[in-house]
Amino acid sequence: MEIKTFGVIGAGQMGNGIAQVAAASGLDVIINDISEEFVQRGYKAIDKFLSKSVEKGKLAAQEKEAILGRIKISTDIKDMAAADFVVEAATETEDLKFKIFRDLDQICKPHAILSTNTSSIPIGRIAAQTKRPEKVIGMHFMNPVPIMKLVEVIRGIATSDETFRLTWILSEKFGKTPAEANDFPGFIANRILMPMINEAVFALYHNVGSREAIDTVMKLGMNHPMGPLALADLIGLDTCLAIMETLYDGFKDSKYRPCPLLRKYVEAGWLGRKSGRGFYEY
Repeated sequence: MEIKTFGVIGAGQMGNGIAQVAAASGLDVIINDISEEFVQRGYKAIDKFLSKSVEKGKLAAQEKEAILGRIKISTDIKDMAAADFVVEAATETEDLKFKIFRDLDQICKPHAILSTNTSSIPIGRIAAQTKRPEKVIGMHFMNPVPIMKLVEVIRGIATSDETFRLTWILSEKFGKTPAEANDFPGFIANRILMPMINEAVFALYHNVGSREAIDTVMKLGMNHPMGPLALADLIGLDTCLAIMETLYDGFKDSKYRPCPLLRKYVEAGWLGRKSGRGFYEY
């Protein structure tokens, strides 16, 4: 199967980044969200990123225009009928993702592959919402998508070898390095990363150290490019909480219990960079 048109559901930080790398690889892209405001915001974020690349001499102005010209914006999910491959990059909520996949299953062409950028929800659970579970797969990009090289490729129990092969090839076409993960809650990346972030929040909660001290120890002592609390703010504290709850629910192991302070911040609307306040102020 040849993939010519690539669909993205969700024009937020992850979705617009995925749309950008897909368009940069030469594919026609349809980026969809629930409102004109959201999808325009996503398109402008792509334009801004590409403009900075032009200013730095990393991208020709003509290529920037060519990339933008391959992106079509949409507020009607029925537009995904034209896509050969779709990535869902909506909020990390099971019910929402389930509805999107049920809708895509009805709308998309029979040969179309449906993938999810979920960071923790089991692929098999999502695939079960469709009548094409063999064509459902996880394609977990890292943030920020245009810069980060990794894509976790996660096959559900019903995912076919052909779906896996095409997804792997597509990841490489995007200039990414794919890594195969099996279908467990959190997969590889977040099963390791999120408990570390959660433990950093517990350290702050128990007053083991200040936010600056905790992040400095991890940056200078463990050579991490960013401290765990600053990283949580970048990811979004609501996303971190949702992933920890998925891990806790999936494994029933107390080591995955979300820190009460993380939950308190989310309930207060302190979600990190996107809300202007998390563990730090922005």
